[in-house]
Amino acid sequence: MQFEIKDLQQCNYLDSLKIQEKVRKKVADGIFNSVLIIVEHDHVYTLGKNAKESNILKKTCPIIKTNRGGDVTYHGPGQIVVYPIFNLKELNIGVKTYVKNIELVIMKTLENFKINSDVLMEETGVWTNGKKIASIGINVSKGLTMHGLSINVNTDLSFYKDIISCGIPDVKMTSIEKELGKKIPMNDIKKLLINNFKHIFVNDSIKTA
Repeated sequence: MQFEIKDLQQCNYLDSLKIQEKVRKKVADGIFNSVLIIVEHDHVYTLGKNAKESNILKKTCPIIKTNRGGDVTYHGPGQIVVYPIFNLKELNIGVKTYVKNIELVIMKTLENFKINSDVLMEETGVWTNGKKIASIGINVSKGLTMHGLSINVNTDLSFYKDIISCGIPDVKMTSIEKELGKKIPMNDIKKLLINNFKHIFVNDSIKTA
């Protein structure tokens, strides 16, 4: 399987959502191969389809309801968000394996910075030293994925204080910057993520769009 890369740079959430929907339709119609969308969002809280609005404690930025799984989370500058628009039938994997593979992509990316990470049996996402550093929330329809993962790189973590992130009481959030004590170039993270997606999901060459 091949996939194309679409880097939206800085893009507001609603615009990126429309792009995801258009891309998924083109993948379904066979116009596109699978696509990996990479983006940084403006400040926003998003609610998964089963989220409780009461988990937003203070409305410090826009709130958008989505059709992804999971509860409430924050997106903003300094956070890398990746939306794989993949055909699971082509990959010959189910949803559980897909999520596990995304967790592996994140963990291998963190390994490059000597950050030890793990997953919890009862929760999705990736954790380090008891703190959550990456979140996962997806939607799958007719074997085609949408939404995806977010990694806190140089993220302003103060925005998490106004929500019960992922619906987990007392969850502590962290970032690569906080763990290392220094900022990391966002392009470095993007390159690592792309390489790790290639390593874990495909063996073919990647096209860049």
